[in-house]
Parts: sequence; C-alpha cells; structure tokens
Amino acid sequence: MNIFVAKLNFKTRKEELEAAFTPYGAVSSAKIVRDKETGRSKGYGFVEMPNDSEALQAIASLNEKELDGREIVVKPANPKTAETASY
Repeated sequence: MNIFVAKLNFKTRKEELEAAFTPYGAVSSAKIVRDKETGRSKGYGFVEMPNDSEALQAIASLNEKELDGREIVVKPANPKTAETASY
C-alpha cells in the first residue's frame, strides 16, 4: 500500500520517515518529495508498505502524531491518474 505523509518537518530525512513506520511492519520504500530547483523538502512524502493490514495499522497509529516536532497527516495515497501523472 502506498501511504501519503504530509506536514513533515522540512528537516526530516527519508531514513527518519522510514524508521517511524517500521514498528508497524515491513517498509519497501520511503521518499520525501523535494523541489527540483532547490532540493528543499516540500514537506510531504510517501511510504510503501507491502502488507495492507500493517499499512492500515501504521496509518491509524501515526496520523496526527508528532514526528520531528510536527504533527503529521498520514493517509492512503491516491493512485496516480493520467491527469496527476503528467508533470
């Protein structure tokens, strides 16, 4: 399951994001979205967890919890459509 994580601290690294999810199960990837020109975090990212039940538990447990001093928003990611994939 692909999980959307928003309101991240701009200093949060992908390793810290992954570490927040690993207590709930296997994490296949973690990514923080960065500005193409500056390389600065845009404050959101994605975590991929292969087991849906573990992913749902992580979402329920981590949504509106603090990570690196910020209350994060965690929810299932919307699948890419033809409109959102063209950039």
